Amino acid sequence: MAKSKLVQANEKIADVVVGGYRKMEDGVVGAYRKVEDGFVDKFLTHEGETVEDAKKRLHEEQAQRETEAKKIF
Repeated sequence: MAKSKLVQANEKIADVVVGGYRKMEDGVVGAYRKVEDGFVDKFLTHEGETVEDAKKRLHEEQAQRETEAKKIF
């Protein structure tokens, strides 16, 4: 059964809207990551440590704190 012109038009509009949303989301997430990397680089890295290493270390420390908190309660 052939789709009506309205259904086809709605599908095109939906594709454009979703595509625009994805572009906006990628832009926002990319900008956030740049800010996050800059903050980690400036304030949270140790001597000679890369940003990726610092993030990994911070995640491990956070996981350890959460584990210790669960043991207490």
